[in-house]
Order: sequence, then C-alpha cells, then structure tokens
Amino acid sequence: MENKEEKVPKHKNKIQALDNLSLGISMVVAVAIGVGIGILLKDWTGKTWTLWIGVALGIFAAFNNIYKAYQRAQKEFEGLADDPRYAYRAKHGDKPKEDDED
Repeated sequence: MENKEEKVPKHKNKIQALDNLSLGISMVVAVAIGVGIGILLKDWTGKTWTLWIGVALGIFAAFNNIYKAYQRAQKEFEGLADDPRYAYRAKHGDKPKEDDED
C-alpha cells in the first residue's frame, strides 16, 4: 500500500507571504472602489449623501479583509500549539529568567 501523505505545493510559503503582503494593497483598493461606487451613486441620484454610502462600503470591505486575514492567521497558529517546539511556551507562557537579575 502507498503512504498517502498530503502533498504541499513547492511554492506554498511564497504564495502565503505574497498573500500577507497584499493585505495593505487590498485595503487601499477596497476604499478606492467604495469611493468610486459612491461617486457613481452621487452622479446617478444627484444626492451628495450617497457618496458616503460608497465610502462606508469601501471602509467596511477593508475591515472585512483585515478580519479574514486575522482568521487565516489564527487557524495557522492553532497548529503551532501542538508542535513540540512550542508546547512548553503554549502551556506555561513567557516567563522572565530569574538568573538575569542584577
């Protein structure tokens, strides 16, 4: 029988790093698209307050991008608690060394 191991793509870490770098760009783009929608609504309706609806949608989309990135990072870090390299730290936390006192 063959050992069925989960195959990780060769460039997975690079793709994740690029995804994390794109968070700032996606926030700016979300707000810009929201402003564009607001300007379009203002032109269609002739009401100035509809511009602010678009701005609010853009800001909401930017915060939604942050929340999704946070959830993705949380899921990634949950697996580290079971890793033997980090088990002591997860159980006991960070404690200052007592022998460094002067």
